[in-house]
Amino acid sequence: MHDAIWFPFMLVLTAPAVGSFLGVLVDRLPRREDIVRLRSRCRSCGTVLDVKDLVPLVSYIILRGRCRHCHSSIPAQSFHVELLALGAAVLAIIAGGSAAEMGVTALWLWLLITLTACDLIWFRLPNAPTAVLALVSLAMATLPGGPGLQQAVIGALIGAGSFALLAWGYHKLRGRVGLGQGDVKLMVGLGAFAGPFDVPLLVLVAALLALLFALLTRRQSGGLGPMRALPFGAALCISAGLLWIVRAGDVLSLPLR
Repeated sequence: MHDAIWFPFMLVLTAPAVGSFLGVLVDRLPRREDIVRLRSRCRSCGTVLDVKDLVPLVSYIILRGRCRHCHSSIPAQSFHVELLALGAAVLAIIAGGSAAEMGVTALWLWLLITLTACDLIWFRLPNAPTAVLALVSLAMATLPGGPGLQQAVIGALIGAGSFALLAWGYHKLRGRVGLGQGDVKLMVGLGAFAGPFDVPLLVLVAALLALLFALLTRRQSGGLGPMRALPFGAALCISAGLLWIVRAGDVLSLPLR
């Protein structure tokens, strides 16, 4: 009972700080920079930032998105990731369950946010969060109401295997990379989450999202040519998030039927 009262409160309270760390991952992992020992500094003037410059959500608003020292614009991605991390924690609480279930769900959603941001900004899916996502997806499958470890493993094999085969076939036919290995690795975790029966639905929704993104950004990106890169990993992560919301909604509605 004590955990049921305090854990949701602590989860919401710590979520912006977690989001701040996720922002560090998004900024540094694709650059191959140290994420632990390297102190935060302004990318424009190089000044090491004080604690008052790093308060999640609050500092960005007070500073109006500008460095206190050189007044250069601070990338809004950090603020957005912190805000999304808070929203993910709230969704995990609404989905309910034990403290362990809420914690694992929040972690899974936070990883989706991290990988989505990395792909949208850098067109890269770093190995570390991708691997952790796979482990967390397998753990989620063993929780009450989950599909079970066997179904998760089959989904992971189908997801990653089909993408690996598609990447290999495209390279053989066209002589160039059409699907990055990061997407193949990502499908281990997303396939484990979706399970063997929902992998096609997850990929279909992701394809539609990627097409919508291409259409909305065609003017800024020079049209819809075959050589244009698309953040398909981000589309896959968003599709998985939508699938999770649908499933959580079905679970929450059960007592009302």
